[in-house]
Amino acid sequence: MTGPAGPGAARAGSGTTPAVLLVIAGLACQEVGAAIAVLLFPQVGPLGMVMLRLVFSAIVLLLIARPRLRGHGRADWTAVAQFGLVLAVMNGLFYLALERLPLGVTVTIEVLGPLVLSIVAARRASAWLWAVLAFAGVVALGGGGWDRLDPLGVLFALGAAASWAFYILASARVGRAFPKLDGLALAMTVGAIIALPFGIADAGAALLRIELVALGAAVAVLSSTIPYAFELIALRRLPAAVFAIMMSLAPATAALAGFLFLGQHLAWLEMLGIALVIAASIGAIRSSARAAREAAEPLA
Repeated sequence: MTGPAGPGAARAGSGTTPAVLLVIAGLACQEVGAAIAVLLFPQVGPLGMVMLRLVFSAIVLLLIARPRLRGHGRADWTAVAQFGLVLAVMNGLFYLALERLPLGVTVTIEVLGPLVLSIVAARRASAWLWAVLAFAGVVALGGGGWDRLDPLGVLFALGAAASWAFYILASARVGRAFPKLDGLALAMTVGAIIALPFGIADAGAALLRIELVALGAAVAVLSSTIPYAFELIALRRLPAAVFAIMMSLAPATAALAGFLFLGQHLAWLEMLGIALVIAASIGAIRSSARAAREAAEPLA
């Protein structure tokens, strides 16, 4: 979960190498957490896993942020509620997709959400080159045989991609209304409450097993708490565009985690598809950053 770049996020040169390592470590933790979640699906189900992740993430964030509840109007609380709903839907669709698709393929499809958002934000004709490249990547993902990709899983992953785009927009709105981590902590709490009935129904009596609950807490820490903390530290030392480009490597780290921890082997065309989507993400980010710089430059 990527935090917004704050003031001083572009202090390039001061601790750049450690910051890069933090981003890589955060990506690794995130995908290891996802791999552990997949291993828990037979016991707690994907929606049970979503509930455990959101509940423990909310608890950790509430303890860290201790958000203030006063001084906010109806519009602010509506934004928090919408953000919480997006968090619940995004995580739910992502884990439902993971139940049916390899980890690397799922994350690659999910990345299409922010990728499309970057292309639209660039407002440049050349940016659509990256859209074509991404489409080629998606076609290549089926190169190992579309029969290997569960159609419902693909639909869930595409839904997660759309939700991720909405997550970015909702996060920015809440970030403007609430200081520090307050908005995220409150939205995560809303998301956890929304996920509760679905998670309880999916996991059932497995929630009474302390070892499974503890593993759910570990997934929350690995997938949310550690990556978010590492990202916040890295953003103080890396330019925002460099950070975004590094985050676009998520499909590759997901494919590696799927191979190492879940024994998920990808066909060479599927690996080519992941590489094409990563290249499209990097290109779209660079185009969007260039367009933002040109918009900020005063007219002569």
